[in-house]
Amino acid sequence: MLSNSQGRLQDRRPLSIIDIGSNSIRLVVYEGLARSPTMLFNEKMLAGLGRGIVSTGKLDPEGVARSMEEFRRFRALSDQAGAEHMYVLATAAAREAINGPDFIHRAEDVLKTEIRVLSGRQEAHYSALGVISGFHPANGIAGDLGGGSLELIDIDGEAIGDGITLPLGGLRLQDMAKNSLVQAQKIARQELARAKLLKGGQGRTFYAVGGTWRNLARLHMEMNNYPLGVMHHYEISAESAQNFLKQVARGEVEKVRGIEGVSKNRRSLLPYGALVLQEIMTAMQPSRIVVSAQGVREGFLYSLLDAAEQKADPLISAAEELALLRSRSVHHAHDLVEWTGKAFKAFGIDETEDEARYRHAACLLADIGWRAHPEYRGKQSLNIIAHASFIGVDHPGRAYLALTNAYRHDGVFNELVAPEIRALAPPRLLERARVLAAMMRVVYLLTAAMPGIMPRLKWESRPNGALALVLPASLSDLYGERPAGRLAQLARITNRRLVLAVEGGQSVSAK
Repeated sequence: MLSNSQGRLQDRRPLSIIDIGSNSIRLVVYEGLARSPTMLFNEKMLAGLGRGIVSTGKLDPEGVARSMEEFRRFRALSDQAGAEHMYVLATAAAREAINGPDFIHRAEDVLKTEIRVLSGRQEAHYSALGVISGFHPANGIAGDLGGGSLELIDIDGEAIGDGITLPLGGLRLQDMAKNSLVQAQKIARQELARAKLLKGGQGRTFYAVGGTWRNLARLHMEMNNYPLGVMHHYEISAESAQNFLKQVARGEVEKVRGIEGVSKNRRSLLPYGALVLQEIMTAMQPSRIVVSAQGVREGFLYSLLDAAEQKADPLISAAEELALLRSRSVHHAHDLVEWTGKAFKAFGIDETEDEARYRHAACLLADIGWRAHPEYRGKQSLNIIAHASFIGVDHPGRAYLALTNAYRHDGVFNELVAPEIRALAPPRLLERARVLAAMMRVVYLLTAAMPGIMPRLKWESRPNGALALVLPASLSDLYGERPAGRLAQLARITNRRLVLAVEGGQSVSAK
C-alpha cells in the first residue's frame, strides 16, 4: 500500500460523515478525528427530501430515488478515500415522514451501515456542540436552520442551556405557507413566540448555522464589498442585518448583488430564511449576528473527542498542523512562540487572552511560505492564512495572523501590503502585527530558521535605558550588520533604544 503524501498528517485515520437533511445530503471525509478537523473530500446533492412533506406526510419520491443513487456513490467515495469509519446522521425529514423508516432501511442497505436518526433534541445538542467547538468562547443563542426544522439553543462557554425545535425549516415553511411570504411571516412569528429562550439572548450574539443563512451572509458580503470571503465568524451588526433582510424577505433576491453565486435550488428558500431571521431578531434583540460554519456534523465529531481534546484551542491546533506540514522546523516555531512571549514582556507590551493566542498562532505559521520564491512568500503566506479553514478566531484576528506573516516577508513599513486585509484589523492589532513581524525579522537572521538558538538569546535592560538583545559568547559569529539593521527597524516601531550585543563583547546601538 502506498504511503500518504507528505502533505497529509501521517498519524490521522480518515473517517466520513453523511448528513441526510431535509433539503441537502452531504458526504464529508475528514483527514481524521481532531480538534480542528480538516476536510479530505466534500460533496453534496440537493435532494429536497422534505419537499411537500407538510401536504403529503411523505418524503419526496424523486428525492428518495435520487438519494439512493447518490448513497451508492457516497459509499464508494468514502471507501476510495480510505475512511475507516462512516457515520450517517439523518434529521427532520427522515424522522417525521410516514415513509421515513422505509427510507432509512433502504439507505442502510445501500450504505452498509447504521443510520442515526436524530431527535430534535439531539440535533439541537450537536448543533450547539458545533458552535461551541468553533468559537473561543461562544456566548449567545445558536440557531440551526435546515430544510425541515429550526433548532434554537442557548450557549454560554461550554454550557448548553434551554433549547427548542420548531417547524421553520425553509422547505417546510414554504410548504406550510403555500408559497406566500406574507403567510410565512405570520407562521414564523407564531412559532417563535414559543421560543421563550430568545428573551434571554437580548444584547448577546445570535449564531447563524445552516446553508440558507450562510448564503444570505454571502450576499451581505457582496453588497458591502467585504474584502475577506471567509464565512466562519463573519459578523453582521443588528442594524445592517435589518435593512438587508428586509430586501430579501420581500422576495427580491434576483436583484441582490452576488445572487449568481447561489444555486438556483437554494434561491427560492432565501426569502423564507430571511423572514425567520427577521422574526428572531425582533424577539431576541441580539447585538449582532455571527455566522458559524460549524454545525451538526462538526458537533458530532467534537462529541467523539475525549475531554482533554475538547479543551484544546482549535486555532492553535490548526496552526500547529500547518507548521508541521509546511515549515522548515516546527521546533523553531515553538522556540519563536516562547521567545516572542518573553520579548513582549521585556518591551512592556500587554496582551489580552485572545491577543496572546493570536501571537502564538502567528509564530506557528511564520514559516509556512518558505518554499515560495522570496519575492512572493509574503503574498502567498497572507493568502493561505487569510483564507485558511481556521476556527476559534474572528476576522480581525485572522487579519492579524495574515499581516504578521506578510510584514515578516515584505517589510514592516511596506504600506502596499494587503490594504483590504489591513482594513479588517483595528489599530491595536495592526500595531502588534508590525511589532511581532519586526521581532521575527530580527531573530530569523540569527537562527537560519533552525531551532536551538532562540532559547539562548536574552533581553537585558541597560543603565542608560536601552534594551539589549544579548547573544552568548559562543554565538558571537552570528553578530553582524544585517541583524543590527533589523533591530533598528524594531527600535523605530517600538520607539525604544535597542542594542545588539555579545555577552562580554561588542555591541551596537540600533537607535
